[in-house]
Amino acid sequence: MKLKIIAYLIMSITIIFIQPLKVYAEEAVYKPVHDIPKFFVPKPPFTDGIFPCSDCHSGMEVNTKRRVLTDEHTNIIFKHAEKQRWCLDCHNANDRDMLRLYDGRLIPFTESYNLCGQCHGDIFRDWKAGIHGKRTGSWNGEKTYRLCVHCHDPHNPKFKAIKPEPAPIRPSENGTHSLPIGNH
Repeated sequence: MKLKIIAYLIMSITIIFIQPLKVYAEEAVYKPVHDIPKFFVPKPPFTDGIFPCSDCHSGMEVNTKRRVLTDEHTNIIFKHAEKQRWCLDCHNANDRDMLRLYDGRLIPFTESYNLCGQCHGDIFRDWKAGIHGKRTGSWNGEKTYRLCVHCHDPHNPKFKAIKPEPAPIRPSENGTHSLPIGNH
């Protein structure tokens, strides 16, 4: 009898605690997202003469060693999870004109929101919903979505501190008075 009770308790604990962990683990696995339409985005803001990357990289041997770049791209300051990331985590080693998702799929730079969204899922969700980022166009019609890289440097995405502007001068402080209501 005691053995049956112990077995029942173990089964109950397993169902209560292990099943939710299994569901959580399944949700955490990356699956291709099919609800993402192709967004109309302008081309990324490349530095002049830098794209297509294959113009320079097509004949070069791929060096996968993490290192400070000393020959080219020396102006890039890499401060984007730099202890965990390296150039070739996002840039495809064999076709430099494409970006590489974690699952190995290649995407063009105009779909870089899929790459950024792999790590920044909450911001990606907000971007798709129109809460984060800039878009222009019709309310119920075609819209132009700006890529993450239109506002953020992909290699150093944190916004730099901005010096605040001085407070505005109130009319009472510069000798003038407010206009009466209706005369604005």
